[in-house]
Amino acid sequence: MTDSTSPPVQPLLSDAVIALRAPTQVWSGRSGDLGASAIDGVYHGDVRHVRAVALTVDAARPEWISVAPRGASAVVFGGLLRALDDPTPDPKVRLRRERVVGDGVVEETLTVISHLDEQVEVGLRVRIEPDFAPLQQIKAGIAGPEVWTAVTEAPGSVTVRAAERSFVIDAPDAGVEVDADGITLRWRVTALPRAAVAASWTLRLDDPGLVVRGTTRPVSWTVPHVGGDPRVQRWMDAALGDLDALRLTLPDLPGEEFYAAGAPWFLTLFGRDSLWAARLALPVDHRMAASTLRVLARFQGTRTDVGTAEQPGKILHELRGEPLVIPGEDVILPPVYYGTVDATALWVCLLADAWRAGMPEGEVRALLPALRGALDWLLHHGDSDGDGFIDYIDETGHGLANQGWKDSGDSIQWRSGELAEGPIALCEVQGYAYEAARAGADLLDHLGEPGSAELRSWAATLKARFAEAYWVTTEEGRYPAIALDRHKQPVDTLTSNIGHLLGTGILEPDEEAGVAALLTGPSMLSGYGVRTMSTGARGYWPLSYHGGSVWTHDSAIIARGMALAGLHDAAATVVDGLLAAAEGFGFRMPELHAGDSAAETSVPTPYPAACRPQAWSAAAAITAAQIAGGQSTLTT
Repeated sequence: MTDSTSPPVQPLLSDAVIALRAPTQVWSGRSGDLGASAIDGVYHGDVRHVRAVALTVDAARPEWISVAPRGASAVVFGGLLRALDDPTPDPKVRLRRERVVGDGVVEETLTVISHLDEQVEVGLRVRIEPDFAPLQQIKAGIAGPEVWTAVTEAPGSVTVRAAERSFVIDAPDAGVEVDADGITLRWRVTALPRAAVAASWTLRLDDPGLVVRGTTRPVSWTVPHVGGDPRVQRWMDAALGDLDALRLTLPDLPGEEFYAAGAPWFLTLFGRDSLWAARLALPVDHRMAASTLRVLARFQGTRTDVGTAEQPGKILHELRGEPLVIPGEDVILPPVYYGTVDATALWVCLLADAWRAGMPEGEVRALLPALRGALDWLLHHGDSDGDGFIDYIDETGHGLANQGWKDSGDSIQWRSGELAEGPIALCEVQGYAYEAARAGADLLDHLGEPGSAELRSWAATLKARFAEAYWVTTEEGRYPAIALDRHKQPVDTLTSNIGHLLGTGILEPDEEAGVAALLTGPSMLSGYGVRTMSTGARGYWPLSYHGGSVWTHDSAIIARGMALAGLHDAAATVVDGLLAAAEGFGFRMPELHAGDSAAETSVPTPYPAACRPQAWSAAAAITAAQIAGGQSTLTT
């Protein structure tokens, strides 16, 4: 029991069972019941509509013995009803609880399966407790139920409403009771000898304020066959199922899909996350990359607005239906927020990659105005202090203090553990910018458009400046600093950020080899992937969000860069660690896991608050498949 005076804490996720079809998700315990854990509930968009669901059979709880996910959107819970059984040792009455989640729909079927020689009468009871708590309050550990009302519309149907949000419970064969705390569904069913009988109920959820919608279109890919290590195929199968379930569209652009960042907190459009997921997934689907590019181009910045961090040509960070308030952190983000330093360059890189992967030239040309806007941002708006590097600083006092992919408040720190002061110019962002400028020049040349010479000149100057400003030497070796701080000093911690430079062209081949050697050394390589921070740094902690943990997508990007740089043995080493982690997590890779060494633990240690599934973690499976056995092993 938690002390009522204890401070609120973020819910843990690692032991919960999830079924989802974005933007709807259901989190439960291993019984299928909801309510015992803080994360439990039925969510639609950024609101938890239902807090608790409890199933009892003749006033007793079933004894649950199995949980069997069926893809990303369905799960089957298996239990025993021994109170109804005969006296023989083998259980003869079973209960199957099947849950299927769609966009705005949750269906549950309860099946009593009897092997008895006589019929058995069974009373089923499902108790449902509405909630309507905001997602961010749940994340902060301070959620409480909103005021709601329930109206019986027809026999077996109840509509529950809180302001403009609502859900309908349909249980046509059930008795329905409504009280001040919830809704009870009751069935009395008869299982004939050696037969089964089922009862079902459905939730239909509605939120007219959602700024994203799910999709009912089938995926445009087929699951590839992957040769070699069987772990790769198992991870690929699970990952593509998750990517399917994470697809979203905009309400007025149902044909343009993108990947939601991840569950439970990020089932919406994120610039960086959606771009990297689409980029890593390019080998199986360039169409998702093209639609992601078009959706983000629609929100491309057109003006300078300090409050939203918008600038002309800039690609957004995230999209929400209302301001995002993070309790206890003094962070308030507007619904359309541009506080990301890397998404703009990554947008250009993805466009170039998608073009090379087969994106039709007409679609590429249609994005030429957005391409010019993004390149103009790199050259004229991304450098806030005129030192020649792309940087960021929050000017509002309530935005994100760090605006690279490591966006927690303590993610940019010196080896001594002190935090760096902004403006911050991250090393990997310079690599992205260099790659984007050169790729943008190639695109302009291909399309017969002017401007490529200026871009190549700017890129060459950036590369020379980077070589002069970023390199540090510590007791761990010589490597690029994670960032330059406000005083233009290189922040000297050895981190995984430097791995994102590989393959961008901003490093020389011998420098890439040196970086790869450090990243596969004992202070950085855990055996389950690459740590975000070296064990030699004072701030290292294996359960730090960005200061010692292992992020799946981060390691995949590093392995991808190693392969692009021709460092295939190093890339294979990183991927082998990811495969060991994937096996340890049942092939559904979380957002991140602890940086504990494989020499100390036979399975990866969860970061217990990590999201799953996460789009770029799922897409990492495709990169792993390419590297594990070579491009030729990936066939559709």
